Amino acid sequence: MSFPKTACHADEVDIIYPAVIPFALVHLACFAVIWTGFQASDLILCGILYAVRMFAITGGYHRYFSHRSFKTSRVFQFLLAFVAQSSAQQGALWWAAHHRKHHKYSDTPQDVHSPLQNGFWFAHFGWIFSATKSEPDYDLMKDFMKFPELVWLNKYKHAPPALLGVGVWLVSGWSGLVVGFFISTMLLFHCTFAINSLAHLIGKQSYVTGDDSRNNWFLALITFGEGWHNNHHYFQSSTRQGFHWWQIDFTYYVLKFLAFFRIVWDLRAPPATVVQGIRGIPKNVIERAAQRLATSFPIETISEQIRHAWAHTPKFEELRRRVSQSRPSAHAFLTEICRSNLPTMASLKHHAQEMFAHSQHMNLIVVRAHEMVVDAILKHLFYDLSSPMPQARHQS
Repeated sequence: MSFPKTACHADEVDIIYPAVIPFALVHLACFAVIWTGFQASDLILCGILYAVRMFAITGGYHRYFSHRSFKTSRVFQFLLAFVAQSSAQQGALWWAAHHRKHHKYSDTPQDVHSPLQNGFWFAHFGWIFSATKSEPDYDLMKDFMKFPELVWLNKYKHAPPALLGVGVWLVSGWSGLVVGFFISTMLLFHCTFAINSLAHLIGKQSYVTGDDSRNNWFLALITFGEGWHNNHHYFQSSTRQGFHWWQIDFTYYVLKFLAFFRIVWDLRAPPATVVQGIRGIPKNVIERAAQRLATSFPIETISEQIRHAWAHTPKFEELRRRVSQSRPSAHAFLTEICRSNLPTMASLKHHAQEMFAHSQHMNLIVVRAHEMVVDAILKHLFYDLSSPMPQARHQS
């Protein structure tokens, strides 16, 4: 699959360029290895700091603070936040607030992480430096804002990485700082960001989620289970993101180990109906899936074909009259006179089966997509109408 072209839009003028400097310096600092060299101990330190902090990001930032998929003590939640913040990925409350918003608007124009909406590089990390896009909505974090120590830590977001960097330098010297701290931090940046970008572009969709989230085994390995992203979007509250035994999920294994000692507890598992893909799908997911299916058809081309064939006939005027009176009537009349131009239910279903995983709700998605296609064509044909089309009721 090819990446979408990087978007060039008004948001790009909103980039806070001074905020890019620390991010750029971390990357530039990695080149200092040319002068410092490295030892085997530096590589081991790099691997340890990557693994410990990746777990804190995936188990702390994501599965605990964003989704509350397990419970823990106040002391351990602070420890998770502190270690995760040592990765220099902003504060725990900031991170989780953005992630909750991502799930609310996944792959829609309100989702700053979406490569489909904003282009690959903006979704990967560009949004972080945008004055408006990076502003968190802390109203989404009221459950954790009640802890003053978390609010304090979120405010002083640079303290954990600074303390870790100084500690590494004192213990391992300059080569340890460059390889152990800076290179592992840079790797953490891009492996974490890849879930926002690549996991919505490359991989398999096992479940209908209404967005473009995908399962990617390679990303799952390097992010300790986060690459089972389609699973996660299908059932967000599960602690385990690798639903099947063969879907490796290191973060879940560590949490299970910690649960044995009661450091964490009440880990949530996906029900059998979720794993089998037979649970009900929320109405908003059906709407999103239907919207994606509908917009995959060339609405403008179809509309122009209909206009060319019918514009100067009495039937076209009759269609105009019905549009202004009743949406169901306009739908039925357009389908009747332009049957050969419109996508059939069979073609919609065939296309849906290519786009989405198998779902018992496929017929609902197809029917709703057909309504959306006809709506879009009518709006394109009669864009000059002063009043909106009367709405029809649909079953879901």
